[in-house]
Amino acid sequence: MHPNQVYRQSGQKEALEFVRDVGFGMLTVNGDPAPIISHVPFVPDGDRLLLHLIRSNPMARLDKDTLPAKFVVSGPHGYISPDWYDLEDQVPTWNYIAVHMEGKLERMHEDDLKDVLEKLSDSFERRLAPKPVWKTHKVSDDAMASMMRMLVPFTFLIEGVESTYKLSQNKPSKAILGAADGVSNSLIGSETGALAKHMRKNLKRNAKL
Repeated sequence: MHPNQVYRQSGQKEALEFVRDVGFGMLTVNGDPAPIISHVPFVPDGDRLLLHLIRSNPMARLDKDTLPAKFVVSGPHGYISPDWYDLEDQVPTWNYIAVHMEGKLERMHEDDLKDVLEKLSDSFERRLAPKPVWKTHKVSDDAMASMMRMLVPFTFLIEGVESTYKLSQNKPSKAILGAADGVSNSLIGSETGALAKHMRKNLKRNAKL
């Protein structure tokens, strides 16, 4: 997390809403000789995240049913040119949104796998409305059984949440708007249009405080 507290003023509720909306992140556990990282979709379920790993994943093959872990969820990010601020003595930087969650990764009983799969697909399929929600019954029993043999269900119990919303909050309002206009048309980063919207939204919110 960024050490400057001006970028870390969002509450846990807002951070977890962001996590829910993204639905995809990097799960990390200690490994030998280096940490093990998996890129996985998930669905929030109370104070935990539901997910699955392919059985051949080194993380799924560890011989412990419960492991300390971290989940990193990243959002839009982009390069910020100092020219966009229209201020003197500025330097380039990078704006971004990121949430880090600490907790425990727990292997679930294999009987829970189908429920996890259905909750995962439902959570994303509902966002595609008015398209009818895809259901697992559309897959033949043999094909589903074959796929499920390759997967292991897990839950990530959330024990701590930290977030960074680096959106040029340390600059004057006019400079923030200039940077938002600039980054919205930039191709350096990811979802730069969404990043610009977050910058403008955060500025309006802080103006009301």
